[in-house]
Amino acid sequence: MLKFLSGFIFILPFIGIAQKNIINQRLGWALYTGTHKITERVTLLTEYQWRRANGFQDWQQSLLRTGLEYELIPKVSVMGGYAWVRSFPYGAQPILHEFDEHRLFEQVNLVSKVGRLEVQHRYRIEQRFLEQYALGSTGAVVQVDPIFRNRIRYRALALLPLSRKTMEDQTLFLSVNNELFVGVGKGISKNPIDQNRFIAALGWRFNANANVQVGYLNQFVIKSNAIDVERNHAVWTSIIYNLDFTKMFDNK
Repeated sequence: MLKFLSGFIFILPFIGIAQKNIINQRLGWALYTGTHKITERVTLLTEYQWRRANGFQDWQQSLLRTGLEYELIPKVSVMGGYAWVRSFPYGAQPILHEFDEHRLFEQVNLVSKVGRLEVQHRYRIEQRFLEQYALGSTGAVVQVDPIFRNRIRYRALALLPLSRKTMEDQTLFLSVNNELFVGVGKGISKNPIDQNRFIAALGWRFNANANVQVGYLNQFVIKSNAIDVERNHAVWTSIIYNLDFTKMFDNK
């Protein structure tokens, strides 16, 4: 069953869905991520994503996320945190008005090795508090009561060193991942599948705490009416820079 699910989510972005209004658009995403060690088992996540539409010309989303991660055992960790997301009207199927989302999340991350390949499985649950806007009786856009939604996410990620046999300093590597988003619980729209993201990128590892990646993102978004669909093609750029606060404190 797990093999079937993994195979399904990797091909989902490329499947045409019957009776859907599918549009293709160009995006540009740039993100910074830092996982900063506080103790031997506790780390602090800092993350910002700059998501642009029409290449890099217009806003799509701004996302700021933070969290605390705890290592249960080697290769197994849990995390809880908060994200603030602002979404903007963009493209051929724009939302009615820009809105803010406040999001809590909990996740489990599993890491394993298969030969030279590092494989990660991330399971995330989100509690989403979303602003809402509607057309008023005069035709003007007005803010209405916010809504609450639950969502689950599953991401499979693989890292393969290319210029060396193992992932070490000064290594060129390939990163491929796919993530499926599914709404659950009360208030879910006609189609519970919210979106799917596929990313393939080349990366350069400077050291254990710093790398940069550049690649391709396919974001497949199914709107709440279950008819309108975006297939977004993006240039995806990622910078990872981690700090070890335990060593900083030791030096004092």
